[in-house]
Amino acid sequence: MSYFCIPTFRAQICGRKLFCGKGTIIETQTTLAKERIQMKEVTKEVYLKWYEDMLLWRKFEDKLAALYIQQKVRGFLHLYNGQEAVLAGALHAMDLTKDKMITAYRNHVQPIGMGVDPKNVMAELLGKATGTSKGMGGSMHIFSKEHGFYGGHGIVGAQIPVGAGIAFADKYFNTGGVTLTYFGDGAARQGSLHEAFNMAMLWKLPVVFIVENNGYAMGTSVERTANHTDIWKLGLGYEMPCGPVDGMNPVKVAEAMHEAIERARRGDGPTFLEMKTYRYRGHSMSDAQLYRSKEEVEEYKKIDPITQVLDVILDQKYATEAEIEVIDQRVKDLVEECAKFAEESPYPDLQQLYDVVYAQEDYPFTPHKL
Repeated sequence: MSYFCIPTFRAQICGRKLFCGKGTIIETQTTLAKERIQMKEVTKEVYLKWYEDMLLWRKFEDKLAALYIQQKVRGFLHLYNGQEAVLAGALHAMDLTKDKMITAYRNHVQPIGMGVDPKNVMAELLGKATGTSKGMGGSMHIFSKEHGFYGGHGIVGAQIPVGAGIAFADKYFNTGGVTLTYFGDGAARQGSLHEAFNMAMLWKLPVVFIVENNGYAMGTSVERTANHTDIWKLGLGYEMPCGPVDGMNPVKVAEAMHEAIERARRGDGPTFLEMKTYRYRGHSMSDAQLYRSKEEVEEYKKIDPITQVLDVILDQKYATEAEIEVIDQRVKDLVEECAKFAEESPYPDLQQLYDVVYAQEDYPFTPHKL
């Protein structure tokens, strides 16, 4: 179980321990912890799903990288390789019938995890009419209201107050939903973060703020952007429960996310989590990565989230080597199916440009299709 830091003057119980402003820990004997909903068990089936899902996300983006080099994916391309445990753990803790997610432009695999057909995601990246935004959003603007995924935002930090706004709507309409609002360590320096944190705490919004700290933002290390490296401590200024999480381990992520989501769902307000993670590729495909060594990247690959999950599967005999090979082939086939679908899909019709601009009932010259 993970615990979050909460200031003394407004202390709240987390499990059986109380974290105070000065870091002291007070044991408690209340029954509050017993009343809380327990996290779903991490079973054999969960580990096998984690392995297949994370492998799909990794191979899906590897395919996108290849298509980018062939100039079939245009513009920018920000890949998630190495950070898959952050999503896998969060999905385990979420209720996908009502919870929502919003993030920045490193946003290709999240909608897949939320239930969007990966074929439509890849088609969007290729600018095709069968894409999630009919080919008009591209790499940085995947979106699916149907599946509770609200982007995909290209403006750094813009999604932070939007995530708080979605949570406000859930509270206003009493849906019981919680919004997971993701951003990178670079976006943590945006002023909009502080405005959103303040309002979220003031109104006790059902939102979980998550910074995916992969160490380098666009290419500048955390150490060079602030006089502190513990980004999670920004929550202390707002008396917001906050803390660091091992973002390379889906179990640790799931535990922290469960606690934060249930807190929000109870009406106790937001939580701020810092996922300590790492990206194996550059900020985008055009990044030469001169700010770090190849040796550093290889060191982090030793704690690769997919490898960690696979090690547990094999150690616990949840699957044989032959069964793992079947999963690997299934993932490979699905990725190729997605690529084939995307490449064979048509580009949007020119008329679509007008259909998404004009909406005048007395202007008969532009038929509306959307």
